[in-house]
Amino acid sequence: MKRLLPRLLLAPAMGTLFLWMIVPLGMTIYFSLIRYNLMQPDQTGFAGLENFEFFVTDPSFGPAVVNTLLLLGSVILATAVLGVLIALLVNSPFPGRGIVRVLLISPFFVMPTVNALMWKNMMMNPIYGVLAQVWMFFGAQPVDWLTDHPLFSVIVMVSWQWLPFATLIFMTALQSMDQEQLEAARMDGATYLQQLRYLYLPHLGRSIAVVVMIELIFLLSVFAEIYTTTSGGPGDASTNVTFLIFKQALLNFDAGVASAGALFAVLLANIAAVFLIRLVGKNLDK
Repeated sequence: MKRLLPRLLLAPAMGTLFLWMIVPLGMTIYFSLIRYNLMQPDQTGFAGLENFEFFVTDPSFGPAVVNTLLLLGSVILATAVLGVLIALLVNSPFPGRGIVRVLLISPFFVMPTVNALMWKNMMMNPIYGVLAQVWMFFGAQPVDWLTDHPLFSVIVMVSWQWLPFATLIFMTALQSMDQEQLEAARMDGATYLQQLRYLYLPHLGRSIAVVVMIELIFLLSVFAEIYTTTSGGPGDASTNVTFLIFKQALLNFDAGVASAGALFAVLLANIAAVFLIRLVGKNLDK
């Protein structure tokens, strides 16, 4: 009875977890193995690995994978580096620090679609956008960012939204840093760069790993910014794996191929997670 009671208490949570995660995953695997095009319901049947082959041989597949990895790596690098610098900048007391911290965190609460529309219409519009006005003020020709540099534009949008998250994690970690150790390093004549290398960065190691892991999970599914601004174009210049799955599911109405693509995205996420976590761990151990 003593062993049975804990299992009974865990049963509702385990059942919910099963329904929430295992059942959708099982259905995705099932649909990936059958021909299931919503426009051709009479041709449903077992397809084996045909959907996977069709997905990976799509001409858009290669550019989508490359764009996904570029987006992932660029945003993580930008948010981690700038997040550490901003956290160190606002760590020391100064007048109005509380207000500055609130303003730094606020972009994270902006919805992705609103974020994309703001950058598209207010910042990057080649006619009346803020960047265009700055370019014209200095006598330069405004840049049509979403047409000439679509992937870079998406990276900027996503980085702007995720930078506050990284900054918040790093600011919180700095609050627990041993101030006596810092004072001793300063009294011994350590420069700020030496303090940064041997004290600040090792202390922020676990926080950096947390930021990398959480951003990795969410950035692989970036969709709203691409759909709202570039629609994956021009051509496939800003198409990532998530948007390619969307095109197969809701533009081509092919649920089978889209399910195969979703499983590929899960595999890609796990490979990227293992690689980045090991990379961060090795660098922090040195």
